[in-house]
Amino acid sequence: MKQKFFVTGISTEVGKTMASAIITEAMEADYWKPIQAGDLDYSDSDKVAELISNKKTVIHKNSYALKNAMSPHAAAVLEGIFIDRNHIDEPETENHLVIEGAGGVLVPLNDEDTVLDLIMPDYHVIVVSRHYLGSINHSLLTIGWLTHKGYDVSILFSGSEQPFTESIIVNKTNVPVLGRIDEEPVFNKQIVKKYADMFRPTLLKM
Repeated sequence: MKQKFFVTGISTEVGKTMASAIITEAMEADYWKPIQAGDLDYSDSDKVAELISNKKTVIHKNSYALKNAMSPHAAAVLEGIFIDRNHIDEPETENHLVIEGAGGVLVPLNDEDTVLDLIMPDYHVIVVSRHYLGSINHSLLTIGWLTHKGYDVSILFSGSEQPFTESIIVNKTNVPVLGRIDEEPVFNKQIVKKYADMFRPTLLKM
């Protein structure tokens, strides 16, 4: 059975792209970032392509590629573009698919829609949580929204272990933990493959 993973974060810069690369490598899945805002010269799609080792993955084109590194709804307005959720079409593939969101689940796409509206019922949602002041609140709110909507959710911790933060998040949400991506001196193909091999057995059971 082909699986679809939607990778989101509790905030920006928490490790979504690295997590997406690892899951993509673990499953030899296709990768798709529907909306890229900023960094078009070296996008998240480019980063994932550089970090994976397998030859099966296809990197699918963004539905929207915006120049400004800011909330998609604002970046779109600056470019005179309207982000239409109905024009964000999941790519056709016979392979597993990893979808990387933009920011968190309530990041606006326009005056009505948010990233949450891109998450389909058959997606398994992986929430990347990284410790910082306020991360417990952000984690609980993110996971709470997703579980309230009925999604299948797991947590992936990113960064150095923070037992007090992590235990309260796990206890209050009661969702499974995929694992942890530690602080690494460098992230390259070898490191990504190491984590991919580590996470693969759990991902296959989702």
